[in-house]
Amino acid sequence: MDISLMVALVVVLALFFDFTNGFHDTANAMATPIATGALKPRVAVTIAAILNLVGAFLSTEVARTISGGLIREGDGGIQITPTMIFAGLIGAIMWNLATWLLGLPSSSSHALFGGLIGAVVVGAGFGAIDPGVLLSKIVLPAVIAPFIAAGIAYVATKIAYRVTRGPHAHAARGRFRMGQVFTSSLVSLAHGTNDAQKTMGVITLTLIAAGFQATGTGPEFWVISVCALAIALGTYVGGWRIIRTVGTGITDVSPAQGFAAEASTTATILASTHLGFALSTTQVASGSIIGAGLGRNHRSVRWRVAGRIGVAWLVTLPCAAAMAAIAELVARLGPWGVAADALAGATVIVFMFRRSRRNPVNHTNVTGEIPVVHHTPSVVMPKAPPSIASAKPPKTPAVNTEIRGRDAS
Repeated sequence: MDISLMVALVVVLALFFDFTNGFHDTANAMATPIATGALKPRVAVTIAAILNLVGAFLSTEVARTISGGLIREGDGGIQITPTMIFAGLIGAIMWNLATWLLGLPSSSSHALFGGLIGAVVVGAGFGAIDPGVLLSKIVLPAVIAPFIAAGIAYVATKIAYRVTRGPHAHAARGRFRMGQVFTSSLVSLAHGTNDAQKTMGVITLTLIAAGFQATGTGPEFWVISVCALAIALGTYVGGWRIIRTVGTGITDVSPAQGFAAEASTTATILASTHLGFALSTTQVASGSIIGAGLGRNHRSVRWRVAGRIGVAWLVTLPCAAAMAAIAELVARLGPWGVAADALAGATVIVFMFRRSRRNPVNHTNVTGEIPVVHHTPSVVMPKAPPSIASAKPPKTPAVNTEIRGRDAS
């Protein structure tokens, strides 16, 4: 296949991944203010989209980590090819959409890294991956950052609840709700500085691998611009299924908790971006919400939901890697293999979107109750809050078959 055509195909696929990253990760910033009523759903995603767009132009350190560090250079130059990147993106996109369909806030970042690693290992061998960069810039931040964010959110929530005690408690809660507008906006800005750069890095890596850009250089302005637009558009679409899980599934969020969680998420992401760590904003945001729940009362955290999210974190990188490895094996058959990958990917994408329409979640019902299904063994439901537990069960079992679980919409 002509190299220019392959590069163009990879760029388009990378921008589609950037789009899915946007709607997959909208919940990181806007789930809690939507849950507490600090922002209307449509207003929230609009603010997030604008600030993601702005944030994408503020730094390129994370993009350089991906384009110039994770994949080693061999004697003949960088060892990855546009075809491997194409296969890696397919694995990342498939995993992103699968977890979105289930309403699971998994890491788009780890899906991308897993996809690239799986494709490169099949195409060039384990030696093409730099273990030092993988460990220091990706794995360790992924393990440490959620705990740091949870700790900060725990302390901030304790302080916030002390402030809201006494005769002026009601007024203080109102101020925290207003403060959420500011802190959630900061999370959106921070998300743009970190996550949009990952796609910039992938496109830059593709251009370097194809010989269209010098090794060691950063993303060009047109790459920054199109990636910023793609993630902003995806954010505006709104990942309502994941917003519902993060906003109401992990814990019942009060304005004070939401403020504390968003502040800790922002601080952690911005620090990591400055250091060039390709952090998972999803893990940080979820860790912050869990920490805020613990700061209120450990019983307020629905640990079964948190456990399912934790399992999704653990399996994201290897699952995306496995999908990408299969795609790379097929792509190695030549142009027909690449075409088969593209057709299979498009088929799965259409299927998932059609499947999602059976139980639509949008801005009108994102904070509503979620029916519970008991016949799906792969989903374990948390203890429902009183408002749901006291509701009358549906009379017709067929209603429950439309949704996979309380936190899966």
